[in-house]
Amino acid sequence: MGVDLGLLINSTRVLATSEYDSVVNMNLFVALLCACIVIGHLLEESRWMNESITALVIGLCTGAIILFTSGGTNSHLFVFSEDLFFIYLLPPIIFNAGFQVKKKQFFRNFMTIVLFGAVGTAISFTIISFGAIHIFRRMNLGSLDLGDFLAIGAIFSATDSVCTLQVLNQDETPLLYSLVFGEGVVNDATSVVIFNAVQNFDLSRFTTSDAFNLVGNFFYLFATSTFLGAGAGLLSAYVIKRLYFGRHSTDREVAIMILMAYLSYMLAELFYLSGILTVFFCGIVMSHYTWHNVTEKSRVTTKHTFATLSFISELFIFLYVGMDALDIEKWSFVKDSPGNSVGVSSILLGLVMIGRGCFVFPLSYLSNLTKKNKNEKITGAQQVLIWWAGLMRGAVSMALAYNQFTRAGHTKLRGNAIMITSTITVVLFSTVVFGLMTKPLVRLLLPSSKNMYRTASFEPTSPKSFIVPLLGNERDTEPEPAQNGSLFCPSSLRVLLSKPSFTVHYYWRMFDDAFMRPVFGGRGFVPYIPGTPTEQSIHNLTPKEVDN
Repeated sequence: MGVDLGLLINSTRVLATSEYDSVVNMNLFVALLCACIVIGHLLEESRWMNESITALVIGLCTGAIILFTSGGTNSHLFVFSEDLFFIYLLPPIIFNAGFQVKKKQFFRNFMTIVLFGAVGTAISFTIISFGAIHIFRRMNLGSLDLGDFLAIGAIFSATDSVCTLQVLNQDETPLLYSLVFGEGVVNDATSVVIFNAVQNFDLSRFTTSDAFNLVGNFFYLFATSTFLGAGAGLLSAYVIKRLYFGRHSTDREVAIMILMAYLSYMLAELFYLSGILTVFFCGIVMSHYTWHNVTEKSRVTTKHTFATLSFISELFIFLYVGMDALDIEKWSFVKDSPGNSVGVSSILLGLVMIGRGCFVFPLSYLSNLTKKNKNEKITGAQQVLIWWAGLMRGAVSMALAYNQFTRAGHTKLRGNAIMITSTITVVLFSTVVFGLMTKPLVRLLLPSSKNMYRTASFEPTSPKSFIVPLLGNERDTEPEPAQNGSLFCPSSLRVLLSKPSFTVHYYWRMFDDAFMRPVFGGRGFVPYIPGTPTEQSIHNLTPKEVDN
């Protein structure tokens, strides 16, 4: 009994020490996040640096310090977890991007975005996988099979929306931002679908019917994920509009928006759909309907809450990637053959550049053939920037690589360790080097005056802009529908043939005003709540809006 009691006391001490170490690590990590914010603020006006690169550099320095103080046994404070990334860190980033995105620019270029994100990703996956199979098999990298090589194609065909959002600014380059970011969202979903297919299919008996099933599965996921996200956003708008939470507490309004957004993501994961697409379109729908149904205080609160959660999640990811880059456990497997690691990283980077170039320029040419308006076409300079900005790889690639080549963040196989260290090298190099050069490249290829003239956005106020009053009478630049209700007059048909994107939006506005906004709310259809800022601002609405 005495021995058992001694073991119990020792295990309790070990547990207490472990919990204490976790608390210390958490304090250090939070302090590092604060340091990233402060240093990022001081470098705000830098021509070269951005917050993602700052977090990476701080993570590298911290990892080096931990590695030195631990005697070369450890370099990070936490063990990487795919669940931490996909369940807690990625949702607020993607949701905030959908919540803040300029909707008119996004949907005006929707077909081009899908073309880049779906077809382009498939082309990139094919080229990278083909190159990996034919090159890496000759390099004696270890026990890598066909499934691993195809997984490499899926891992490195995934561009990183987080990196892109840090480099580009939708107010400065709205057209470029909508194309690159929109492609990134569809690209992430496509890459995850391909990656899961590679893991689930029996590649030894892969047939043509399996290929068609894969294509059909993607379109099924895209459609169902989009409808689920839109449905969650509409449900939140209807509930808030009907129940008037703002009469009693703005906290309830903010809470229901946050929880409904997260619920949409988790439901998508529960039903094996694309949580990325679901939460993105949920953000778009919430910004169009739900955000206008809450009180002014809740609008300000939600706007800054979503942006803050996204900001912290981005810093967390890049800070961890920087620290994990020096993980001694993985590098110890390649120390005897550093040339192989450098060679694999260089080959992967080359395949990424070739794979992206093989679809950006041809698909841009095809997209331009469908556009008659010269200002809507993708110029050569913009194509170069789209190609360049999409070369960055980040947390998505890291998470997929860890999922394929490690078990609980650890690996004991030489081939898997080489692929993990090569992924880390590509992520660091692409984020730092390409990220550093993107800002100067944008200024070189798209001078400020020309760029602002070409991509000027006439979209009405979005949640990101508070220049005009929240309940003011701002309107779209689209002309109002004809008073006699005639839609298919010759002039309308002529406009439809000459400017289809504008008239599709025009007819959508008619449908939205007539059917959607009276039910789900939105700008111009805010609920009347006695004693709230909505009542005090109701006189600012146009007569048409008040009548509805």
